[in-house]
Amino acid sequence: MTELLADRIERQAAADPSATAVVAAGERIGYGEFWDRVGRTAAGLDGVERVAVLPTSDIDSLVTVAAAMYAGVGVVLLHRHLLPRQLDRVLRLARPAHVCAAAGHPRLLRRLGWAGPIRTVADLDSGGAAGRARPDSELLVGITSGTTGEPKLFVRDQRSWAATLDRSDATFDIGAGDRVSTPGVLDHTHFLYGALHALTRGAAVDLRPVTAALTDRPTHLYSVPAIAWDVVRSASGPIAGVREVLSSAARWPRPGRAALQEALPAATLTHFYGASELSFVSFDRGLGDTDESSAGELFDGVEVRIRDGRVHVRSDMVFTGYLTEAGVTDGPVDGWFSVGDRGALSGNRLRLFGRDGEMLIRGGLNVEPAAVEAALAAVAGVIEAACIGIADERWGQVPVAAVVVANAGPGVEEIRKRLRALLPSPSMPDRIRVVERLPRTPRGKVDRTALAALFG
Repeated sequence: MTELLADRIERQAAADPSATAVVAAGERIGYGEFWDRVGRTAAGLDGVERVAVLPTSDIDSLVTVAAAMYAGVGVVLLHRHLLPRQLDRVLRLARPAHVCAAAGHPRLLRRLGWAGPIRTVADLDSGGAAGRARPDSELLVGITSGTTGEPKLFVRDQRSWAATLDRSDATFDIGAGDRVSTPGVLDHTHFLYGALHALTRGAAVDLRPVTAALTDRPTHLYSVPAIAWDVVRSASGPIAGVREVLSSAARWPRPGRAALQEALPAATLTHFYGASELSFVSFDRGLGDTDESSAGELFDGVEVRIRDGRVHVRSDMVFTGYLTEAGVTDGPVDGWFSVGDRGALSGNRLRLFGRDGEMLIRGGLNVEPAAVEAALAAVAGVIEAACIGIADERWGQVPVAAVVVANAGPGVEEIRKRLRALLPSPSMPDRIRVVERLPRTPRGKVDRTALAALFG
């Protein structure tokens, strides 16, 4: 049977309790102490079905998440970009027993509109016994497409997460004595997963911002294109020691990869494609294919079929389903699931042509143009609007918008001011242009190619 996440961390803690487990701003903890805190927090969660956590880049957040996963308690992973109405819906659907944040960070939850009690690791600490997770225990309730529109809550179980860890073990060269930098906030599953995987391998996890982490010579860097760009801009010369960069999110353009390779000359650049519902699907290394649609080769054990132009995936890593008012529904059918990406398969190599609904990914966060357009249309004086994503060296993609306004209608700055009350920051258009009319195809639809040309 595949070893579960907590069992793997426990094994590493027993093997070398004095080894550094986690480094954060101004704090450090060894494996023995980390595992002791996980066990005591798990005991405080005994008998609980779910706990909601708004993690930040600190040890307390990682202890809380690991403790819940140890005890078989589902982690409702909240996100700092949720709007108050979105947070309300998430908590109403998930019904967590506790809402948790790291000590000193309750203001983040208050800003999101949560007025109830906030628990910390200290509040959950207990000397009692904790239950243990089973393979079919719920592990994570995450939020996808939740930076705009109505959040969708995806559910992963312990078995699927353990299978994902197995793929990481086989694909990424991480082991005891290594130092893994996960500089993104832990409410992003890419960085949370990177930290937890490193702990299952006996490596030290560095949660600090990337510029600080690089001064201590990490061997591995979890990244998205935006963080890679930060490394390039901050590097005064080649940085030695980094063996591998593990990147996800939006397509990583070759010029950005080449710039990072110059800054980290000893690093293997690995970029992988996946989704919250699918986990790992494919990966490529180095500068990537000259074909910008290439998503690399499939991970072992991943099957892909193209049906009506859409990519359908089957593996032991896919999610259980979406949490709704009716329970967990709309999961894989006969093991197969699609998130709507369009693509083609040639042998073991996958190509991607975009996603149904034209969703874009800004620095690893989903942005739905339709929701941006709805917010723009809600601004008094805006007659119609269109939003698209364009390539950006730092963020991978950014939303831009064209609007038609009435006579004496609002200007760009006024539109921006009103949008701030309607959209989370990742969904704010990078540029807004007021136009006389939106470009349209002969069939009357917005001509998105012409719109992209408008923004150069």
